[in-house]
Amino acid sequence: MNKPIISIIAAIGKNRELGKDNRLLWHIPEDLKRFKKLTVGHPIIMGRKTLESIGKPLPNRTNIVITRHPKSMIDFVNQSLENVVIVGSIEEAIEKGKELDGEEIFIIGGSMIYHTALPLADKLYLTLIDDERDADSFFPLYEDTFTRKVFEEAHESNGLKYIWVDFER
Repeated sequence: MNKPIISIIAAIGKNRELGKDNRLLWHIPEDLKRFKKLTVGHPIIMGRKTLESIGKPLPNRTNIVITRHPKSMIDFVNQSLENVVIVGSIEEAIEKGKELDGEEIFIIGGSMIYHTALPLADKLYLTLIDDERDADSFFPLYEDTFTRKVFEEAHESNGLKYIWVDFER
Protein backbone atom coordinates (compact mmCIF):
# COMPACT_ATOMS: atom_id res chain seq x y z
CA MET A 1 0.00 0.00 0.00
CA ASN A 2 1.31 3.43 -0.92
CA LYS A 3 1.85 6.00 1.80
CA PRO A 4 -1.04 8.48 1.64
CA ILE A 5 -0.37 12.20 1.43
CA ILE A 6 -1.05 13.90 4.75
CA SER A 7 -2.54 17.30 3.97
CA ILE A 8 -3.57 20.24 6.10
CA ILE A 9 -6.33 22.54 4.87
CA ALA A 10 -7.07 25.92 6.49
CA ALA A 11 -8.22 29.48 5.87
CA ILE A 12 -6.13 32.06 7.72
CA GLY A 13 -5.90 35.83 8.01
CA LYS A 14 -2.88 38.12 7.75
CA ASN A 15 -1.75 37.19 11.26
CA ARG A 16 -2.46 33.46 10.80
CA GLU A 17 -5.74 33.88 12.69
CA LEU A 18 -8.20 30.98 12.36
CA GLY A 19 -11.15 31.61 14.64
CA LYS A 20 -12.66 33.05 17.76
CA ASP A 21 -14.97 31.46 20.33
CA ASN A 22 -14.86 28.17 18.38
CA ARG A 23 -16.14 29.84 15.19
CA LEU A 24 -14.54 30.61 11.85
CA LEU A 25 -13.79 34.29 11.25
CA TRP A 26 -14.86 34.39 7.60
CA HIS A 27 -17.61 32.81 5.52
CA ILE A 28 -16.44 32.58 1.91
CA PRO A 29 -18.79 30.36 -0.14
CA GLU A 30 -16.22 29.73 -2.88
CA ASP A 31 -13.67 28.60 -0.31
CA LEU A 32 -16.17 26.23 1.29
CA LYS A 33 -16.80 24.73 -2.17
CA ARG A 34 -13.06 24.22 -2.64
CA PHE A 35 -12.84 22.60 0.79
CA LYS A 36 -15.64 20.21 -0.13
CA LYS A 37 -14.19 19.42 -3.56
CA LEU A 38 -10.79 18.59 -2.06
CA THR A 39 -11.96 16.59 0.96
CA VAL A 40 -14.98 14.57 -0.23
CA GLY A 41 -14.11 10.90 -0.46
CA HIS A 42 -11.08 11.21 1.83
CA PRO A 43 -10.73 10.77 5.59
CA ILE A 44 -10.73 14.05 7.51
CA ILE A 45 -9.06 14.51 10.90
CA MET A 46 -10.26 17.12 13.38
CA GLY A 47 -10.35 17.89 17.06
CA ARG A 48 -13.48 17.51 19.16
CA LYS A 49 -14.06 21.27 19.34
CA THR A 50 -13.95 21.54 15.55
CA LEU A 51 -16.61 18.83 15.22
CA GLU A 52 -18.72 20.60 17.83
CA SER A 53 -18.39 23.91 15.95
CA ILE A 54 -19.49 22.23 12.69
CA GLY A 55 -22.39 20.63 14.56
CA LYS A 56 -22.42 17.27 12.78
CA PRO A 57 -20.06 14.95 10.93
CA LEU A 58 -19.31 16.04 7.36
CA PRO A 59 -20.97 13.76 4.79
CA ASN A 60 -19.16 11.59 2.24
CA ARG A 61 -16.00 11.54 4.34
CA THR A 62 -14.89 9.49 7.32
CA ASN A 63 -14.64 11.97 10.20
CA ILE A 64 -11.75 11.00 12.49
CA VAL A 65 -12.10 12.96 15.72
CA ILE A 66 -9.27 13.41 18.21
CA THR A 67 -10.35 13.83 21.82
CA ARG A 68 -9.07 13.21 25.32
CA HIS A 69 -12.70 12.66 26.38
CA PRO A 70 -14.20 9.93 24.17
CA LYS A 71 -17.36 9.61 26.30
CA SER A 72 -18.27 13.19 25.39
CA MET A 73 -18.52 12.06 21.76
CA ILE A 74 -21.20 9.37 22.28
CA ASP A 75 -24.01 11.45 20.70
CA PHE A 76 -22.02 12.14 17.53
CA VAL A 77 -20.99 8.50 17.21
CA ASN A 78 -24.54 7.23 17.79
CA GLN A 79 -25.91 9.59 15.13
CA SER A 80 -23.46 8.50 12.44
CA LEU A 81 -21.75 5.24 13.20
CA GLU A 82 -20.63 4.74 9.63
CA ASN A 83 -18.57 7.89 9.23
CA VAL A 84 -17.20 8.86 12.67
CA VAL A 85 -14.12 7.34 14.30
CA ILE A 86 -12.97 8.53 17.74
CA VAL A 87 -9.23 8.42 18.56
CA GLY A 88 -6.94 9.77 21.26
CA SER A 89 -3.98 11.20 19.30
CA ILE A 90 -2.89 12.62 15.96
CA GLU A 91 -0.74 9.53 15.39
CA GLU A 92 -3.71 7.22 15.95
CA ALA A 93 -5.84 9.41 13.68
CA ILE A 94 -3.30 9.20 10.86
CA GLU A 95 -3.06 5.41 11.26
CA LYS A 96 -6.87 5.15 10.98
CA GLY A 97 -6.75 7.41 7.92
CA LYS A 98 -4.15 5.18 6.30
CA GLU A 99 -6.40 2.15 6.81
CA LEU A 100 -9.26 3.96 5.06
CA ASP A 101 -7.62 5.67 2.09
CA GLY A 102 -4.55 5.00 0.02
CA GLU A 103 -4.44 8.50 -1.46
CA GLU A 104 -4.82 11.51 0.83
CA ILE A 105 -5.80 12.31 4.42
CA PHE A 106 -6.95 15.84 5.32
CA ILE A 107 -6.40 17.55 8.66
CA ILE A 108 -9.09 20.22 9.05
CA GLY A 109 -8.41 21.75 12.48
CA GLY A 110 -8.52 23.23 14.97
CA SER A 111 -5.51 25.16 16.11
CA MET A 112 -4.10 22.56 18.52
CA ILE A 113 -4.49 19.80 15.94
CA TYR A 114 -2.76 21.95 13.28
CA HIS A 115 0.17 22.62 15.63
CA THR A 116 0.56 18.92 16.41
CA ALA A 117 0.09 17.76 12.81
CA LEU A 118 2.27 20.29 10.98
CA PRO A 119 5.54 18.32 11.42
CA LEU A 120 3.77 15.21 10.03
CA ALA A 121 2.17 16.89 7.01
CA ASP A 122 3.29 16.58 3.39
CA LYS A 123 1.10 19.30 1.88
CA LEU A 124 -0.73 22.50 2.86
CA TYR A 125 -3.86 23.82 1.17
CA LEU A 126 -4.14 27.36 2.50
CA THR A 127 -6.58 30.16 1.88
CA LEU A 128 -4.65 33.33 2.71
CA ILE A 129 -7.23 36.02 3.46
CA ASP A 130 -6.23 39.67 3.09
CA ASP A 131 -7.88 40.68 6.35
CA GLU A 132 -7.16 40.95 10.07
CA ARG A 133 -9.65 39.93 12.74
CA ASP A 134 -9.70 39.54 16.49
CA ALA A 135 -8.99 35.86 17.15
CA ASP A 136 -8.21 33.38 19.89
CA SER A 137 -6.91 30.55 17.69
CA PHE A 138 -4.05 30.74 15.23
CA PHE A 139 -2.38 28.60 12.58
CA PRO A 140 1.22 27.57 13.33
CA LEU A 141 4.24 29.08 11.60
CA TYR A 142 4.74 27.12 8.41
CA GLU A 143 6.90 29.30 6.16
CA ASP A 144 10.23 27.65 7.06
CA THR A 145 8.92 24.11 6.62
CA PHE A 146 6.74 24.49 3.54
CA THR A 147 8.74 26.46 1.00
CA ARG A 148 7.70 24.87 -2.29
CA LYS A 149 4.63 26.61 -3.68
CA VAL A 150 2.85 24.33 -6.18
CA PHE A 151 -0.34 26.33 -6.78
CA GLU A 152 -1.52 29.92 -6.36
CA GLU A 153 -4.77 31.56 -7.43
CA ALA A 154 -6.14 34.96 -6.39
CA HIS A 155 -9.85 35.55 -5.72
CA GLU A 156 -12.25 38.11 -4.33
CA SER A 157 -15.61 37.59 -2.63
CA ASN A 158 -17.81 40.50 -1.53
CA GLY A 159 -14.79 42.82 -1.51
CA LEU A 160 -12.67 40.36 0.49
CA LYS A 161 -9.45 39.40 -1.27
CA TYR A 162 -7.93 35.99 -0.72
CA ILE A 163 -5.45 33.63 -2.36
CA TRP A 164 -5.52 29.86 -2.58
CA VAL A 165 -1.95 28.65 -2.10
CA ASP A 166 -0.81 25.04 -1.97
CA PHE A 167 2.60 24.14 -0.56
CA GLU A 168 4.58 20.93 -0.45
CA ARG A 169 7.66 20.15 1.63
